Amino acid sequence: MHPSPEQLDRVFAALADPTRRAILAQLAEGEATVTELVAPFGLRQPTISKHLKVLERAGLVSRGRTAQFRPVRLNAAPLENAARWIGGYQAFWEASLENLDAYVRGLHLQGAALGTQEKHRHGKQDHTGVPRRRRR
Repeated sequence: MHPSPEQLDRVFAALADPTRRAILAQLAEGEATVTELVAPFGLRQPTISKHLKVLERAGLVSRGRTAQFRPVRLNAAPLENAARWIGGYQAFWEASLENLDAYVRGLHLQGAALGTQEKHRHGKQDHTGVPRRRRR
């Protein structure tokens, strides 16, 4: 099943904020209450609640209810869908890196060939690699 473009948009928008990413990291260690989520950030509860609403709309968290306890839980499935979408570009990245590697190797070989030509044309080089001028 492929996620809809709108679902991916919501996930990436949610992940764009560092506070929301930190909330997800905290929830990856286990469920937490809103009060527990507020503590590490020094933010007010309404601010964290707004972040949680964005994460809920993206499907990244869910809220449970056990008596007075309302835990917030991570839902990693949308993250997997986003990772799969990003992973679709892996072949492109690998081909681009291979092309860059070949280009750099070509430059290195050209530089070595030019250095050899310069040595022969200008004579010996000093310890810095700079050709010394011949005395006349």
